[in-house]
Amino acid sequence: MKRRSFLTAAGASGVAALAGCIGNGDGTETDSGATETETATETTTGTTTGTAEDEPPELVVGTYSSFVDAPSTSPGPWLKETFESEFDATIRYERPDSEVNHYIERASRGVDIAADLYVGLDVNMLIRIDENLDSPMFTSVDDLSNRGDVKESLEFDPDGRAVPYDTGYICLVFNKLFGDSEFTAPETFDGLLKEQYANDLLVQNPVSSATGKAFLLHSIKAKGRDSYLDFWQKLKENGVRVLKDWGTSYDAYSKGEAPMVVSYSTDQVYAHESGEDLAKHQLRFLNDQGYANPEGMAMFEGTDQPELARTFMDFMLRPEIQAEIAVRNVQYPATTTAELPESFGKYAQAPPEAVTFNYDTLRDNLSDWTSAWERQFIGN
Repeated sequence: MKRRSFLTAAGASGVAALAGCIGNGDGTETDSGATETETATETTTGTTTGTAEDEPPELVVGTYSSFVDAPSTSPGPWLKETFESEFDATIRYERPDSEVNHYIERASRGVDIAADLYVGLDVNMLIRIDENLDSPMFTSVDDLSNRGDVKESLEFDPDGRAVPYDTGYICLVFNKLFGDSEFTAPETFDGLLKEQYANDLLVQNPVSSATGKAFLLHSIKAKGRDSYLDFWQKLKENGVRVLKDWGTSYDAYSKGEAPMVVSYSTDQVYAHESGEDLAKHQLRFLNDQGYANPEGMAMFEGTDQPELARTFMDFMLRPEIQAEIAVRNVQYPATTTAELPESFGKYAQAPPEAVTFNYDTLRDNLSDWTSAWERQFIGN
């Protein structure tokens, strides 16, 4: 097994921030005790390499569970099989319960990291890494032949470490059949404040949910840094329900508890595959915008398989691979070259305008924005 160490641990503040509980990829908390962080859950599909010199090299890829858990739909198993059929190498997935926080904590304690690559980063995770570690956990990769095909609007790492490979767009999903007459969602953020939409919206807590955080950030984009709290106070007065995460809120929506929920613009893809009535899965891009939440991949600093890691990253950006990842992850490709199947393009929708905040803005403001929201919305 390949091993490498981070020789410089995080400073005292970084270790303190990681003690006890740390947030996972969706903002919820996970116990970060030593037992969990010492051993990551791994997939066992396919062949892994041993010690014989003639066996192919092994690339260890850290990721989140749903990327590999469903062999018929998750992209991970398909990527492994396709890559191994073309290249003389094997892929082994590592799926720690606390996702990227597993590696942050190991690095903060100077403990070895066996993974070569991480797949599933977003900008919030990257900021968390940089805030908690004094030494770099990932290294920049700038020599990929397909790198130029990535949409510029999805780039979220100014240092070039994280390379986007797909994206979701946050929007409203609404039920046109809700109530006695045909329901339609408002077209703007201000429209949500109208009395006719009282008690009609389900959202996620931005402190504990990545989806909720994206919706909060979109509201800040739309209403401005000085006015977003006023908007949320009026939204609260109009009966918005804030639930802990996407699953809880979408379940409530599916049970008919409200006609609108914050979700993703690929919602109709799921609905169509499940044979559901699409009238109950209509989309609305408020202000004709969707908040982009791209996922990226990055190579660990000190990997002893840098060339193989680069090969896999370049492979992930190829047009036909991008299209398959999009279909299996039910997300949009990160590149301009992917050709999506007609069925996917028919039910997935991209916003007229994609919006997001860059890394520097989020690094300097995200904590203050969410804390201010929590003090006002939860405290009042």
